[in-house]
Amino acid sequence: MVTKKRMRTTVQAWMLLAFLAVGVWSCSTTAKTGGREDSVRALPPLSPQQARLYDYYFLEAMVQRQKGQNDAAFDLLSHCLDINPHAAEVYYFMAQYYSALKQTEKALDYFQTAARLNPQNETYMETLAQVYIRQQNYQEAIAVVEKLYERHKDRENLLEMLFQLYQEIGDYQNAVAVLDRIEMIDGKSERLSLAKSEVYTRMGDEKASVAEMADLAKQYPNDLNYLAMYGESLMMTGETEQALGIYDRILKEEPNNNRVLMSLRTYYQSQENQEMADSLTRRVLLGKNTSLEEKTYLIRQIIGNNEQAGGDSTEVLRLFHLMMAVDTTDVDIPMLCATYMDLKKMPPDSIKPVLNRILRLAPDNSAARLHLVGYAWAEDDKDRVIELCQTAREYNPDNMAFYYYQGIAYYQRDSLDQALSTFQNGVSVINERSNADIVSDFYEVMGEILHKKGRVEEAFAAYDSCLQWKPDNIPCLNNYAYYLSLRNENLSKAETMSMKTLKAEPKNATYLDTFAWILFMQERYAEAKIYIDQALQNVDTVALNGDSIGNAAIYEHAGDIYWYCKDPEKALTFWQDALKGDAENKVLIRKVKLKKYFKE
Repeated sequence: MVTKKRMRTTVQAWMLLAFLAVGVWSCSTTAKTGGREDSVRALPPLSPQQARLYDYYFLEAMVQRQKGQNDAAFDLLSHCLDINPHAAEVYYFMAQYYSALKQTEKALDYFQTAARLNPQNETYMETLAQVYIRQQNYQEAIAVVEKLYERHKDRENLLEMLFQLYQEIGDYQNAVAVLDRIEMIDGKSERLSLAKSEVYTRMGDEKASVAEMADLAKQYPNDLNYLAMYGESLMMTGETEQALGIYDRILKEEPNNNRVLMSLRTYYQSQENQEMADSLTRRVLLGKNTSLEEKTYLIRQIIGNNEQAGGDSTEVLRLFHLMMAVDTTDVDIPMLCATYMDLKKMPPDSIKPVLNRILRLAPDNSAARLHLVGYAWAEDDKDRVIELCQTAREYNPDNMAFYYYQGIAYYQRDSLDQALSTFQNGVSVINERSNADIVSDFYEVMGEILHKKGRVEEAFAAYDSCLQWKPDNIPCLNNYAYYLSLRNENLSKAETMSMKTLKAEPKNATYLDTFAWILFMQERYAEAKIYIDQALQNVDTVALNGDSIGNAAIYEHAGDIYWYCKDPEKALTFWQDALKGDAENKVLIRKVKLKKYFKE
């Protein structure tokens, strides 16, 4: 009984929510038109029984809709339509379902019907307008939006929509008329005048376009930017002398008006007067009132033109240095200069001073510092790498790249404790947004260091973390597999990992040797021989930077495998080859001396 009561209460709650939702809908309509009844006053009213039945089905449809039971809601709405074929709200909701079912024509018909039955409902009308717009039926959309605006003169967004729609159909006269309507509400503004001027230009009415900008300048005589815009419109319509006169007037009042200077620069370029154009270029770039955005825009334009003309960087670099000499506090221009120099493949020694300048101004600029780290790395200057990264960690403590480069530099310098400490500090800033490749490499190198220090279990834990971030980290898979085989542990896991490395690099001698050794440890000597032979064939490709001891390990493994394959003579030859590269290996010396296999 308790369960049934709870279920009944839940259904009643859903029905109440639906009733409230419909009530709000109906109230909003009633407030404007007196309700649905007014829009269908000429139709025969529903009987009380029909009305109750309709309300029941409609409310239940809303309940099912809220619950996501759309099939049931659709069926219930269909019943509603059988009872009252003039219910606008039913057509509106069913139209949404037909739209979801991609039945475009049916959906449009139902949206149209809902709007026709209750044209005072703003939601129905706006939805219908949006449907027309999606179907690119702009003429019908205009008719709907115009009706909406007739009832709501305070809704400027409807005028903005009409402006766009009239332009879509090429009705520029009405587009201008809409702007006039907006202007009556907001008054004349730069935005509206520019829009009008552009529409007049599309219409081919240059006089009207210029006149619009002239009116704006007259209305705001103290704003020289509007006067400059008027000058620009004159320039575009070929009235050059009048435009130049306006520019001259502006520059007498504001010698550093960049808008005018840029317009004049464009004019002189069109006249092929490069000397005047260059003079204006320098005037703008070196002007104290020139914004960073204006400088950046202009210098990018200059670079683009320079590249099209052949890419002579001399003039571009001269401009960069002039700009940096004028503004000694700006960081963005030096950064753009360094990027340009890098793209032009200029020598590092010419780029470093620019990067160092950036760091003096902004020590936390990680991009400039990483650039310098890259140069130091290429020059194998590990001390400089460490120094740059240590300072960077103070300003950019969350940037993992600096921990990575510093840790690797320490590692390659055999400063294992410092390398491990650096990587451990770097791991502490890992989060879900961290670069998976960098994090994986962190753990891989940590594993190598820990293994070298004899902390094998910690090394294996680091390798596990590495593979969690990047399951296909091939160097990690190889080293992890090899170290497991040396301990004769988890050989099945080691074999699986080693096989992945061979699929990635089937001719890598180191990876072939690892796999052969794992098979050897499993006493699968014949199989091991196949892979050690392949390793020997590719020994020149071993990624050990010419490390003779690394090659010696492959030859020693070959000797061990051949010994168990009943070929002691060949085994001895391989051991002797191994001894050439690892002369201090006592176990290897013993194998050669006694001509037999010994475990380490």
